[in-house]
Amino acid sequence: MRHFAELDPGRTDALFLHPPQPVDLAAGRDELATALGATIYSPATRQRLAGDLLRLARRGVRSAVACLEDSVPDDRVGHAEDTLVRELADLARHPEWSQGPPLMLFVRARTPEQLLAVVERSGVGVDCLQGFVLPKFGGTGQPDPRRWMEAVRRASQLAGRRLWAMPVLESRDIAHLDTRHEALFAVRAVLDEHRDLVLAVRTGATDLSAAYGLRRPRGATVWDVRVVAGVLGDVINVLGRADGSGYPITAPVWEHFTSGPRVFRTTLAAGPFAGSGAEDLREQLIADDLDGLVRELELDRVNGLQGKTVIHPSHVAVVHAVSVVTHEDYCDASDVLAQTAGGVMASSYRNKMNEAGPHRPWAERVLARARAFGVARPDVSYAHLLQAQDDAWQAFAHPTGERAAGEPTGVQG
Repeated sequence: MRHFAELDPGRTDALFLHPPQPVDLAAGRDELATALGATIYSPATRQRLAGDLLRLARRGVRSAVACLEDSVPDDRVGHAEDTLVRELADLARHPEWSQGPPLMLFVRARTPEQLLAVVERSGVGVDCLQGFVLPKFGGTGQPDPRRWMEAVRRASQLAGRRLWAMPVLESRDIAHLDTRHEALFAVRAVLDEHRDLVLAVRTGATDLSAAYGLRRPRGATVWDVRVVAGVLGDVINVLGRADGSGYPITAPVWEHFTSGPRVFRTTLAAGPFAGSGAEDLREQLIADDLDGLVRELELDRVNGLQGKTVIHPSHVAVVHAVSVVTHEDYCDASDVLAQTAGGVMASSYRNKMNEAGPHRPWAERVLARARAFGVARPDVSYAHLLQAQDDAWQAFAHPTGERAAGEPTGVQG
């Protein structure tokens, strides 16, 4: 599995100083968690789920979740399980998948019992799974967190290999201040007991917002919703520490994918698009309100989160383009890690101070992301990467070079 594999070799060489490296799906936690990128959710009721997943992989998706929980009505749960088992078997037998899985696939189950039932019923289809997403982890009235983790361990035994767990922190116990710290420490205790199974901790901003009757509009990021930003800050404080005790924490969903009336002027700078051949793409991002996604991604990274939950294919290219390490960050990270004796130095770009001790954990994360997503050439911005992904998709979707009548340009669904 490799990010930006949809680009032809010439385009890859023009964009990347160091191209993304292949990701071994049997690798350790940190490598796989960094490579998750944009994780897209699909209801398990989709009748052509196997084909949809392969199509998403051709578009650049490298992690996906088949959902048996909130996206499935209660009266269709049995149908969703049957569909998922059938589609997993079809996926396992598909030539594209048997040549090497092009993405990491997870299942979001409702209960530990359902998780085990899917594994027991799936036969060869379980070979397609990397693990499970565990919703509302640790919430009052929800399955005990230890039952979830024991179910994942039992599923790993049935599969004959490690299957990963990605618990989602989204319950009201986490949202509300009077229960938050106790709930977070309890979650940490359980995760520490099963550290070998935890790939990443996911965050559910939609449910956290719902605890206060809130929903962020297109013009605001999750970091502008102060009460939710406070929750995320505490999650990072307890579970995201860089001293070896923490876990990778993924960024919450961006839930908008169509344009609407704008209240605020865009903050999407024109500079990265100038001279890139992607000037029209900037206007399309603004029209589709994806400029807000770009801003939220930058704030996610500033606050220590990685990857992103997404619900629409148009988000994937944006998340991955912003995930590519800039030449400036790569130079800074390399310089910091080269200073084994400590000390302070001016950056290679002569615009900041690099301090070997305090900046080391940041630098290690940057180089891990560089292995998964690559390092851009000095004159390449995320706009160039967005345009390249869009061109690759359009070439695949329209091999004759013609778009369907009325089809818009830009990163679309």
